[in-house]
Amino acid sequence: MSDTLIVNARLVNEGREFEGDLRIAGGRIAAIGGGLSARPGDTVVDAAGRRLLPGMIDDQVHFREPGLEHKADIASESAAAVAGGLTSFMDMPNTSPPTLTAEALEDKYARAAGRARANYGFYFGASNDNLENVRGIDPRATPGLKVFMGASTGNMLVDNPETLDAIFRDAPVPIITHCEDTPTIDAILAEYRAKYGDDIPAACHPDIRSREACIKSTRLALELARRHDTRLHVLHISTADELALFERGPMIRADGSRKRITAETCIHFLRFDRADYARLGHQIKCNPAIKDASDRAALLQALADDVIDVLATDHAPHTWEEKQNPYVRAPSGLPLVQFALVAALECVHEGHFDTARVVQKFAHAPAQLFDVKERGFLREGFFADLVLVEDTPFTVRREDVLSKCGWSPFEGTTFRSRVASTWVNGALAWDGRQLAGAPAGTRLEFAR
Repeated sequence: MSDTLIVNARLVNEGREFEGDLRIAGGRIAAIGGGLSARPGDTVVDAAGRRLLPGMIDDQVHFREPGLEHKADIASESAAAVAGGLTSFMDMPNTSPPTLTAEALEDKYARAAGRARANYGFYFGASNDNLENVRGIDPRATPGLKVFMGASTGNMLVDNPETLDAIFRDAPVPIITHCEDTPTIDAILAEYRAKYGDDIPAACHPDIRSREACIKSTRLALELARRHDTRLHVLHISTADELALFERGPMIRADGSRKRITAETCIHFLRFDRADYARLGHQIKCNPAIKDASDRAALLQALADDVIDVLATDHAPHTWEEKQNPYVRAPSGLPLVQFALVAALECVHEGHFDTARVVQKFAHAPAQLFDVKERGFLREGFFADLVLVEDTPFTVRREDVLSKCGWSPFEGTTFRSRVASTWVNGALAWDGRQLAGAPAGTRLEFAR
């Protein structure tokens, strides 16, 4: 691999934007500065004032492998990720079989080796009956332990109070939670089925998977975490109501201490609201549900105010045919990795926050939260996971979608920024038009 010199870039890193050059050598960032000179054999990229960011780290994806490869797989979805400027991903355990043992976890890493275009980490999963496996987790083997505190998918709901308490007490890695209260949801769903049968209007989804279900479950998670001083990360916050439960301020404080409880929201909660069900129907059916315009506005403000610590995708593809089913059989989840960064940059164009805030929430914070070794920042010596973005408008077309499911809820949307290049471990992975080179993703290391 030849060295690469990126010149005349506008680097965005650690809260500031500045003009400069960046040299890649041996898969890492060798130098950052002004006036760096090309050496014989260098590949020189003239950024011409475009923004150079650290590659995004997506801490919540469902790439569906093993067991659900008709929807997606590690190869297809990591290709979509690098096309979207996402250079590392952390994949959820609700596959088939679920990732409930060390052997199942290592099987996923083996599947990704040589096939993933982005760097990869895989979560361990909790169930009502794998507590001893949870206690035996190697903290260096996984970003964290996923606990479904709501019956989102599969058989991974943890609803035994004693088991849940023991998990929060004994988990040797950060706990990440899906918080929705299942009895609350089931009671409301029964009312809607009595009224509509199986074909409930899609617009009822945020009423069925209600804000009350979210709040009740999130309160329980926070109560358990505070009781046991657990390192807790609450996924995909979807309501304004939940925001009052979380601490405002940077994830890493001025004295170097960290928040013990952090919160995340997802890109679809920033770009869609209840009014979009009329147009998109089950395409935007997801758990937790996309809710009101007021929730959307509150979440945007919470990112700006450091109440929300991380921005992610919750990329969860299903086939187009599956999404056409009546409400009770239409699965929840939508494909997002390919257009998540440009969707976040659209929030910048709209004036909600600046590009540095996107980088903080989508790259720096996931690296810090999960102790990812030498990624997530533009720093000399770190791995050269980079994305070059330019303010050139483009409109999403179905034929451009790289996810195996073959569709996107953003079809027909014109974004004002696009991904011009993506590098993974110093290798060009996306050239702005097509995938480049062989898969270069490697296993994420967790410095614990």
